[in-house]
Amino acid sequence: MSDTVLLTDYAWPDDSVERGIIEAAGLRLVSGPASPGPAASIEALVREHDPAGILTCWAPVSAEAIAAAPRLRIVARLGVGLDNIAVEAATARRVLVTNVPDYCVEEVSDHAIGFALAWTRGLIVFDREVRAGRWMPADAQLRRLSKLTCGLIGYGRIGRATARKFAAFGCRVLAHDPFMPAQAEGVQAVGLDELLAKSDIVVVHAPLIESTHHLVNRERIASMKPGSLLINVSRGGIVDTAAVVEALQSGRLSAAALDVLESEPAVPADLLAQPGAMLTPHVAFSSDASLLELRERAAHEVVRVLRGDTPRNPCNLRVM
Repeated sequence: MSDTVLLTDYAWPDDSVERGIIEAAGLRLVSGPASPGPAASIEALVREHDPAGILTCWAPVSAEAIAAAPRLRIVARLGVGLDNIAVEAATARRVLVTNVPDYCVEEVSDHAIGFALAWTRGLIVFDREVRAGRWMPADAQLRRLSKLTCGLIGYGRIGRATARKFAAFGCRVLAHDPFMPAQAEGVQAVGLDELLAKSDIVVVHAPLIESTHHLVNRERIASMKPGSLLINVSRGGIVDTAAVVEALQSGRLSAAALDVLESEPAVPADLLAQPGAMLTPHVAFSSDASLLELRERAAHEVVRVLRGDTPRNPCNLRVM
């Protein structure tokens, strides 16, 4: 009997790419529902199918799910972040955890730049106004992007791409990262407090871990420049949504551009009510090219490990 691979969920129309790769390798693919189920439903799927490999997009792969699969050898994330996977439990069971760390660098950084341009040029605000029958060019309070200071919280692959793109517009670029490289051409490394105080645009590119939960909170937003823009294209839990709403109401923030929310897919009504809120449904990673690359690379990683080969993007090296 061939090994089973469980696809817990997927953020695209079907499982054809994953199925083609898994079945071509002589393995069996079982797909859960497209929308991510709660931990209990994933645990039930694991108990039913006893997979040797798990492919997961957003669904939680809990310690209980990992314990329920005695044959499990790999949990492969269809994405970058690992906050939906019990990595320590997997490591204790000597189960490899992998991700695809660089498939959407251009897309996410483009999304951040797109939010910045929408703000400086009033694209979303004026689209809403014109559709509502108001043609008021004299109301424009627009900005020249090249004159602004842009601060990046996080300077990994995506942060570096965003810095490069802001620099191409002539912006001054600041960055804060505990692992900031000694040499970062065109970027000034600063502390978080200084970045918040000096930036007209703040972009969150940090991973969601225990120390970054609500990293951007009420106190830190209060230290930002009045009328600035906050962009989050990373993880919703890094930003305190209630604090953002308060800052939009008070005018401390002129706008907040959020591709991710801590409550997603639910969107708080008081956030929707804010004219300065620009919201997209966690799609910064997505393009035709990035999704195909993501799906192929994650599926091939599962095949590689189940064949006994070394994974290309292991995230828990203690297992190897």
